[in-house]
Amino acid sequence: MTPSASSPLRIGTRSSPLALAQAEMTRAALVAAHGWPVAAVTLVPMLSSGDKVQDRPLAEIGGKALWTKELERALVDDEIDIAVHSMKDVETVRADIFSIAAMLPRADARDRLIGAHSIAALPQGARIGTSSPRRAAQLKALRPDLHTGMIRGNVATRLAKLADGEFDATLLAAAGLDRLGMADTGTAIDQAEMLPAASQGAIGIDCLAARPAIAALLQPVNDATTFACVMAERTFLAALGGTCHSPVAAQARMETGMIILRGQILNEDGSECHEAESNDPVALAAELLGRASPALAALFTP
Repeated sequence: MTPSASSPLRIGTRSSPLALAQAEMTRAALVAAHGWPVAAVTLVPMLSSGDKVQDRPLAEIGGKALWTKELERALVDDEIDIAVHSMKDVETVRADIFSIAAMLPRADARDRLIGAHSIAALPQGARIGTSSPRRAAQLKALRPDLHTGMIRGNVATRLAKLADGEFDATLLAAAGLDRLGMADTGTAIDQAEMLPAASQGAIGIDCLAARPAIAALLQPVNDATTFACVMAERTFLAALGGTCHSPVAAQARMETGMIILRGQILNEDGSECHEAESNDPVALAAELLGRASPALAALFTP
């Protein structure tokens, strides 16, 4: 397949501002890598179920699949050729008809705190808006006095709720803010204080496994280090057996050609936390589950 203005490569994307920005990044990368005209790649925006339902936690309404299932259906129905995802939104276990064929270079994987200069500076008993079990548990581990409440919606919606006084602060991914041109918003939290979510900051490009020619077109934009690190993080999640309810963090890095993965599991109120590093994601999962109390382990193992 050689895309052209008359037969463009079709990129499926959610229609949120951040998703569209990420799809535009993917289009720009492909156009630059192949020397195609911009018109040879077109965006096909779609509204996901996760975007439609904003009044309940994600884990209660179907989990991560709500962000990806419309795009997956469109791949199967040949409405699009590839789909662009935030990798942390992609289910750990997927049907093998789909293939994450490439990832763009990873951006800043840290969280940013909006509403205070640091977690320590938050007022006593502050109310923090977050729909992430990981962030809620990590905050409570650091500051048991803090209260967390569910907040959903795109970045603008969340910041509006903060401005309206519904919450004292919130946490957002640094990568998303940067991609929206909001690099000056919030204070980045060091990974030593709050380990980010697995795959945070990474953009994945999905296609049908039965279309190797499409996968081949994506290889020039694939960042091998990002791909290897994110896949290690996803292997760790799969070995844990967690769900959207399970507070877990993981970040991998490449050191002298070897992947080093740091993982963390917590209970919901942050009163129990286990963290370790390994070059073996499956062994790391087993180590952390082995340390965990029965109650904490039950949040992960089936």
